[in-house]
Amino acid sequence: MNTHNPDFVTVDMRGLKAALVAHAQARRESVSVLVRRAVARELGLAESLPQLITGSENIGASRLSQVKLSIRLTTAEAEQLAAGSRAAGLSRGAYLAGLIAGIPALTTGASRTELLSALTTSNAQLSSLSRNIHALTRLLIQSNVQKALVYRDMLDTLDGDIHRHLTQAAALMADLRPRGSSADTTHRSSR
Repeated sequence: MNTHNPDFVTVDMRGLKAALVAHAQARRESVSVLVRRAVARELGLAESLPQLITGSENIGASRLSQVKLSIRLTTAEAEQLAAGSRAAGLSRGAYLAGLIAGIPALTTGASRTELLSALTTSNAQLSSLSRNIHALTRLLIQSNVQKALVYRDMLDTLDGDIHRHLTQAAALMADLRPRGSSADTTHRSSR
């Protein structure tokens, strides 16, 4: 017998139900989780929400039909699932689906957030490099050779910097993609 007595509220959605359900499905979480988080945020209580219902970024919501699945776990296993999904910034359903799909960033214990942060940092460095090249081009057009020489070291390492960025970006993107995905297979077969 279930001794847990949750608080229930019935709400007239006045035409918003379809959009709410679609949004929850796209985020791969239940309507209840989505509504609780929205209400907590509105009440300024988001920080005090139980950790089991927070954190829900989408792994690439499937267009396939979804089913609700009930599973039995020990308390320790449920806590580990919740902690893993929080660390990945995903709903429990999306996290579990990612584990099943074999997404390396989830299965190897690598922090998805850290991987995305590393990719963002690498992109920012590449953007900075692009601005420097534009500045160098302007100086050369103006025939200002003395100021252009400041960029010489950057040009000497440019090839390696770009290669390093592309290698890192490719590895990070691969870690965020399910193993054996069709995009990966297509990429390999086109070589």
